[in-house]
Amino acid sequence: MTKKILVAASLCAAVLMAVSVTDAAKEKKNPLKGVRCFLKKGKDGKGIPVKAACAVDYKGAKVYFCCGGCKKKFSTDEKCRTANAHKANHQLAATGQAKLTKCVISGRKLDTKTKIKVAGVDICFCCNNCKGAVLKAKDKVAKAFNDKAFAKGYVIAKKK
Repeated sequence: MTKKILVAASLCAAVLMAVSVTDAAKEKKNPLKGVRCFLKKGKDGKGIPVKAACAVDYKGAKVYFCCGGCKKKFSTDEKCRTANAHKANHQLAATGQAKLTKCVISGRKLDTKTKIKVAGVDICFCCNNCKGAVLKAKDKVAKAFNDKAFAKGYVIAKKK
C-alpha cells in the first residue's frame, strides 16, 4: 500500500513539474506578454495589450500596437512618431529586441551595481551620477529611452 502511495505521489510530482516547465517555456516564447500599446489607454488607464499582427518596423526591429488604427497613426504621422519615440524605444527594450550595452547617459561601460527598473525594464548605468539623473527625472522613460539616450546605450539584437 505504501509503495502505491509513493508511486502515485511521484507520478503527480512528475506531472506537475512537466506542466510548470511547459508553462515557463510558453511564457518565454511570448515576448509580447504584458506589453501594452503606448498610444491607446484602456479603462484602467494602462495601455491596451498589443497584438503581434499590429506591428510596425522601427529601427531594425518591431514596435507593437493594440489595433490597426494605432499602427497606422504611428506609421504615417511623423509628429506621433517623434512624440512617442521614447515609448517605442522602451518597448524595444521591454521585448528584448534592443540590448543595453552602454550607459544611456554617458555612453560609457556599464556597472551592474547601478541597476534599476525603469517602467519594468532593467537598466544599468556607468555610475551613480547617471543613475541619479534618471531617478530624478519627472519622466524616467523619456530620460532613459529618448532617441539620444537609446542611441548611446542600446543596440538592436540580431534576429535568430
